[in-house]
Amino acid sequence: MKDIENKLKNPVWYSLKETHKKFTIEYDGVHFYQPDICIFGAFFDESKTAKALNEYAKIAEKFFLVSENKTPIIDANYVLLEKKIDGCQMVLENLVDLEITENIVLLTEDYIDEIYDLIWLVMPGFYRKRGFEMGKYFGIFKDNKLVSITGQRMQTDDLIEVSGVVTHPNYTKRGYAKQLVAFTTKEILKENKLPILHTNKGNTAIPLYEKLGYKLTRDMNWWLFSRK
Repeated sequence: MKDIENKLKNPVWYSLKETHKKFTIEYDGVHFYQPDICIFGAFFDESKTAKALNEYAKIAEKFFLVSENKTPIIDANYVLLEKKIDGCQMVLENLVDLEITENIVLLTEDYIDEIYDLIWLVMPGFYRKRGFEMGKYFGIFKDNKLVSITGQRMQTDDLIEVSGVVTHPNYTKRGYAKQLVAFTTKEILKENKLPILHTNKGNTAIPLYEKLGYKLTRDMNWWLFSRK
């Protein structure tokens, strides 16, 4: 249990050390995803972040460092801090069973473009098309089109993050997201891993996640940088 707790404190780092090791780029102990997969990085020693960010900025225009409570150091000559996103981590405490009434399907590579377009419509800016390779994606189709999805993002040997929870604006308030999160959570449990998720503090979706059995556990902050 202690091992999982340590990984929860730095999920990007441990994802890149374990399940997503093949996607890792390292600069002197600071780990990043390949930028066409995901633009997240993680660290333990903030004294090493300035040089590492300078190097990563050569291949990525915008990128994040993710940290529970540490403040990364930057070289302001090359990298600009755009904003700090105050986030939080939620961990499944007790699964609340929910009847799945929609037809939820595992999305294949045939739907990579549709997944990308839907996420960018609802949450533009950061999702990469090859993010599909980070984990499984599930979807609901209506009127012969993909209207709601959820996916899996960060992963270690012990846990999997639920992410990419988006619904087309014309199909909201029908319970699709709730059913998708519940379905994805069950799929993670089938792999004997701990379901987790991350969101912004104050997000109106937090009560929905709590109703499904998730509990707020800690801050998890996203520092957004850009190449200067």
